[in-house]
Amino acid sequence: MKFISTVLLTFLISFVFAQSSRVRGKIVDDKNEVVFGAIVRVKNSDISTISNDKGQFQFLLNRGVYEIEIRNVGYERAFVNFEINQDTNLFFTFTLKPLVLELKTVEVKVGKFDKPLEEQTVSMQVIKPQIIENKNTRSIETALDQTPGLNILDGEPQIRGGSGFTFGVGSKVAVIVDDMPMLSGDAGRPEWGFIPVENINQVEVIKGAASVLSGSSALSGSIHIRTAFPGPKPVTKVNVYSGFYSSPGIAKWNTEFPGIYGVNFLHSKQHKNLDIVIGGNYNYDHGYIGPPQTDSLVATIFPDTISNFKERQLVAQRIRLNFNLRYRSKKFEGLTYGLNGNAMLSHSAMALAWLNDTTGLFRAYPGAVFLQDQFIFNLDPFINYYSSQKGKHSLRTRILHTDNEMTANQSNRATSYYADYVFQKKINKLKQLEFIGGITGNYVNSFSSIYAGSGSPTNKMLNLSAYSQGEIKVGKRLNLSAGMRLEYFQLNDTNQALKPIFRAGASMKFFNETYVRASFGQGYRFPTITERFIKTGVGNFGVFPNPDLKSESSWNAEIGLKQGFKLGGIAGFIDVAGFWQEYQNTIEYMFGVWHPITSVETLGSSAGFKFLNTGKSRVLGIDASMAGLAKLSPKLDLNFIVGYNYIVPTTLSPDYVYAIDSLNRVFTYNSTSLDPTNKILKYRFLHNVKADFEIVYNKKISFGFSAKYFSKIVNMDKIIEDFEQITVDNELLQDIRYMDYYNAHRFGNWIFDARLSYQINEKHKLAIISSNVFNRIYSLRPLKIEPPRTIMLQYTLKF
Repeated sequence: MKFISTVLLTFLISFVFAQSSRVRGKIVDDKNEVVFGAIVRVKNSDISTISNDKGQFQFLLNRGVYEIEIRNVGYERAFVNFEINQDTNLFFTFTLKPLVLELKTVEVKVGKFDKPLEEQTVSMQVIKPQIIENKNTRSIETALDQTPGLNILDGEPQIRGGSGFTFGVGSKVAVIVDDMPMLSGDAGRPEWGFIPVENINQVEVIKGAASVLSGSSALSGSIHIRTAFPGPKPVTKVNVYSGFYSSPGIAKWNTEFPGIYGVNFLHSKQHKNLDIVIGGNYNYDHGYIGPPQTDSLVATIFPDTISNFKERQLVAQRIRLNFNLRYRSKKFEGLTYGLNGNAMLSHSAMALAWLNDTTGLFRAYPGAVFLQDQFIFNLDPFINYYSSQKGKHSLRTRILHTDNEMTANQSNRATSYYADYVFQKKINKLKQLEFIGGITGNYVNSFSSIYAGSGSPTNKMLNLSAYSQGEIKVGKRLNLSAGMRLEYFQLNDTNQALKPIFRAGASMKFFNETYVRASFGQGYRFPTITERFIKTGVGNFGVFPNPDLKSESSWNAEIGLKQGFKLGGIAGFIDVAGFWQEYQNTIEYMFGVWHPITSVETLGSSAGFKFLNTGKSRVLGIDASMAGLAKLSPKLDLNFIVGYNYIVPTTLSPDYVYAIDSLNRVFTYNSTSLDPTNKILKYRFLHNVKADFEIVYNKKISFGFSAKYFSKIVNMDKIIEDFEQITVDNELLQDIRYMDYYNAHRFGNWIFDARLSYQINEKHKLAIISSNVFNRIYSLRPLKIEPPRTIMLQYTLKF
């Protein structure tokens, strides 16, 4: 709904002999603070500009009737109609109102496009920074996991059942921070702890194949994270937290206090034409998984020399510092340039499997836990230029370096060099066509002995792409979009791939608050260096290379309805979408015996995991959500978001033979599935519910609670059952126990979080936050227990 803001219109009449009138203006928010970077556009023309650092704009217009539109991220649009019938100078003051509802974000940046929400042709969910702070988010994935249709398991993002479980390697969801990819160059793994949660402006989750504008990895969707630049008033914020893990009620393993504590800080200010943001985080996490224990007989014959860690060694610690610098040119209006940077040192433990399924749920299995010391940094130079006549030009570049020192000879390091040039312009001669085009290059240089499956520990990958998309509005109700991308990959001078991908969409406004959309999009993902070449053996497990691994692709079609509503003091949106996704050459992480087992000692170099193309699959489903706010009384407000996701993920090639191991076992969907009855894909939740409610009293006291529901896993790899029996039958092997737990927990899980906060004044805030408030013991993937209850006390200082 178009909202016309209150406009103070003052006519300054001067009798001059010019043929044009000068139109000037100033843009402020509801607190009378200037708004920089707002788009000012004369409708039905190619005349546009942006507000400067004083919130001012100007241009020349001939006699006639005009309508000006003002747009900016985080505000409702503003309009004014006027007529010029003589040589007159005009001055406008626009007051932009901030957005109230999460789904009423009128100017949302999705990928590389800025456009109103009602014109979206894709399903999207928006997360505002308030919920990130209110839930004491120490790493952004914990807040993202509250998004309907998105699950994050062991750091791996999954949208609408588009992927199973691969230990976070080869993400099928693109993670993008300020238009820059945030996946490790060698493994395609999201670096969640590296993202500055203290300075997030907005998060958009795009559901469905999004490779045209988001690039490779956006096979089933993308996550766009926007950081904030400073406003006219300096802001300093410090967030201190301290808490602990509750005892899960099973055999106690820890001797030290299971504490969690840390601090976030942010300083943001404008110094003349220079925007400065400095932030950081320190986090200490004792953890809830204890060190391994080896059975007495096994320890006598095969002592654990790989993972015989002490409790203190499993404690996770992280320190991160980041900065954003942006200079707004005085000489050239519309020109900005700067440098963003981020660096992090961390120590963490990676546990792949629990000790057993009874008293050992919260201990690691011998040989299946690693220690990692990570150093990661990025430097991102950028330059942007905006001109009403020449459009918008943007060049962003990046150097991203990761160095992971790991136990058991698992160390690896990689450096990525990235550049993206984008041109965007509105072409009014073509019915106000909005065009965007760009070219992207990414070069990865990786070194690790575990990637010697290629024949060398050094591996290099080049990705070049060109993309374009056009959007056009037909009349006042119909919006059409279409785009394409051409991807080129080269890996180690031998593996090459060239792939075009396409998308198209439409949205239609039928009534005042009724929007219908439809879209079709393709996705494409080239296998990572890790997936193709990893070769390692640790303990009883190994991971084996597959140099012939093929790229996977997908397409997604959906139709959706967004309906606004207002019932008394309740207002919001209901969004319902039906979707159909198909995947080709699906990559999955499969267990097999890939080399002959000659002795117990060679088990780790014979049996283990390999990335394989398992054929074709399909995911059908419904994605529904409702979000809004309710005015319960003059002093009592309720904010809410509720979502439900139902999927039917099935294989389309149940008898396709995709591998044969050293025991001559044929690998098909049917032969490797624990329950192939209904052709359901492995490790998927058919039903998923997410909800968050927050009640605010007198803008001082707030109480919120969240709920998540995961239905039972219907199908998984049969080899887990087989391998358990092998370890049970052989007394020289440490037992792997899972099936008793699996059979005893054939039901879904409801998980609840709660929070209570008190805003002492504008500067001080106290909160107590609890995750898994009922201390439920539950597992969402095989051999991995989820965290018990945590209770945190948070203090926030803002000035």
